[in-house]
Amino acid sequence: MTNEKAWDFAIGLAQIDGVKPSEEFLELVEKEKRGEITGDDIRRILYNKYQVK
Repeated sequence: MTNEKAWDFAIGLAQIDGVKPSEEFLELVEKEKRGEITGDDIRRILYNKYQVK
């Protein structure tokens, strides 16, 4: 399975459960699909945004 198909599948599963990914998250996924960032970068960005300070 390609990286792009894996992301599309994961996002589709979330939407089936009624979860709508944020525009920011979808932008990060698109960047990862294009090879501009990595999955680790996405985790780091989201962790830094949502960590309790």
